[in-house]
Amino acid sequence: MHFEFTEEQLMIKQAACDFAQTELKPGVIERDEHQKFPAGEIKKLGELGFLGMMVAPQYGGSGMDAISYVLAMEEIAKVDASVAVILSVNNSLVCTGLEKFGTEAQKQKYLVPLAKGEHIGAFCLSEPEAGSDATSQRTTAIDMGDHYLLNGTKNWITNGSTASTYIVMAQTDAAKKHHGINAFIIEKGMEGFTIGAKENKMGVRGSDTHSIMFSDVKVPKENRIGDDGFGFTFAMTLLGGGRIGIAAQALGIAAGAYELALQYSKERKAFGKSLADLQAIQFKLADMATEIEAARLLCLKAAWLKDHGQPYAQASSMAKLFASDVAMRVTVEAVQIHGGYGYVKEYHVERMMRDAKITQIYEGTSEIQRIVISREVLK
Repeated sequence: MHFEFTEEQLMIKQAACDFAQTELKPGVIERDEHQKFPAGEIKKLGELGFLGMMVAPQYGGSGMDAISYVLAMEEIAKVDASVAVILSVNNSLVCTGLEKFGTEAQKQKYLVPLAKGEHIGAFCLSEPEAGSDATSQRTTAIDMGDHYLLNGTKNWITNGSTASTYIVMAQTDAAKKHHGINAFIIEKGMEGFTIGAKENKMGVRGSDTHSIMFSDVKVPKENRIGDDGFGFTFAMTLLGGGRIGIAAQALGIAAGAYELALQYSKERKAFGKSLADLQAIQFKLADMATEIEAARLLCLKAAWLKDHGQPYAQASSMAKLFASDVAMRVTVEAVQIHGGYGYVKEYHVERMMRDAKITQIYEGTSEIQRIVISREVLK
């Protein structure tokens, strides 16, 4: 790995930072308070090319590398983790899935508007009884000859009500277990497609999370992604890359909270001196800075491996596991450094602490990451 970023990568990082500070920060507390989806902000990010960052220009994307994606995600998540997860799903799961495995017709119809930011995508894997256990799909897609008949329920769907395009995992042949799972492209508005109530979440409250129900939805054969039975491999491949995005989100949350705590420690006076002059605070800041830097290097290593076509499943799981734990530890310490003010919304760090928790849960819990890592190291 080279530790110097290219001029283009630094420009992307700065553009994301500028956008986060000028466009996202002014309304982030209100969006969190009222669970308000950042529609205008997402539209602007789409126009700037951030919704299809790694998609080839021929399909409407920006053609950036995974390192640029990590740099941008960190800057966005420093200010608004809700926006970061919206970008993560659209980039890492939906756009990447369609570009890597979709047919040319699927790319032209669905990928191009998604990469341009004209549409938003959603990835529908989790179910009421099949979260991290992706093999236990209860949603079914019965082959009816010229179409599939889709029935079931998906839970915890990011962009659940704002998406136009949904990639849905469903069991076509239960006897084949995970070899009988397929991935389908579903359009909002198809008959039998229903969006459930919005979840009232602890964190990332600006992102819209819903259950999605399917009742005899007719899915054209051309909307299946890949060969019959490819769905499980499709999902696992995408989750490996998706973990890079979530790791970068966790990194950003931690880095944002640390920067606020560092600034506050220099300004706040206690016992006749700045908090930053107290050794107890200095030790906290030192530990926070060290863990954040370690998390950043893990994220960049996973992205570098992906960019260079090398196996990155273990690296992405390590980055996601470590960065999400760091996000929790750092945000808790940031609240502690702020004292009573840390418990007040206007100081931002309490929101960051709430946002950090979800990074340990989605894209596979921390326990799932340890399973993935252990399988790799034991090979």
